[in-house]
Amino acid sequence: MVKPRDLDPTASPLDYYGSELRRLREAASLSQAELGSCVFVTASLVGQVETTKRVPTRDFSERVDAALGTDGHFSRLAGLVLRSQLPTWFQAYAEMEARATYISTYQCQLVYGLLQTEEYARAVLGVEHQERLDELVAARMKRQLILRRDEPPAMLVVLDEAVLHRAIGGRGVMREQLTRLLEYRDCPWLHLQVLPFSVGEHAAVMGSFNLLRFDRDPDLFYSESYDSGHMSANPQVIRERSLGYARLQGAALSREGSAKLIARVMEERYGDRTGPDGRALAQVVLQRQ
Repeated sequence: MVKPRDLDPTASPLDYYGSELRRLREAASLSQAELGSCVFVTASLVGQVETTKRVPTRDFSERVDAALGTDGHFSRLAGLVLRSQLPTWFQAYAEMEARATYISTYQCQLVYGLLQTEEYARAVLGVEHQERLDELVAARMKRQLILRRDEPPAMLVVLDEAVLHRAIGGRGVMREQLTRLLEYRDCPWLHLQVLPFSVGEHAAVMGSFNLLRFDRDPDLFYSESYDSGHMSANPQVIRERSLGYARLQGAALSREGSAKLIARVMEERYGDRTGPDGRALAQVVLQRQ
């Protein structure tokens, strides 16, 4: 068992969070059990967070702030902790993604991480990371907070049709994921298109990639392989990939045509549920937009 006093607060954001939780809990003259009672968790869970055995959630952090009167201290730390749970090679991209004003993405295998439902993300990440699954899912959900800002980044999304057909997590998970995509149909800051199988060869046959634009920093191109990511601000790379992305958008279905294809795949492949009036749920979603 690791003792809190043996932890180095400078070792990682998680170590710092644990040491701060212990320090401020003791300053408030509370035992782990007493703090746990205040935030509706067990003393064991408080102890596990203090010794870095558990990664704190945002909800836990908000309740600790309220109990200890720490003015959002742990809520702010939680963001750093969750980001630190991302693969090391991905962390730099996540930081740039969070600062981007415009995000353009082409995805040939999976729904883009910022648009994934929690269960879809759990199925994707659970293939190889069962031992840290909760932490990784929480980190992915944390990334999505940029979409809830008063001014979220403008997003251009092109998904290969294969993304719709790959049954990640099973039929129920895919129904919810495709419903999520349909709900973005008329979102003013997100433009979603599907590149249909009928296109054949296209400007991104080499794989998925993202383009990030910023108010003050140079544009970035990002792609990744199995266990590494690559970012480039090379103007020639940005120019070529931007032109390639424009070609992808031109070849993809329109926003409306894409929504219709998503609804059709959802209904035919995943046994679309029916709404309260007996209509297929995909059609209900489309008609209420």
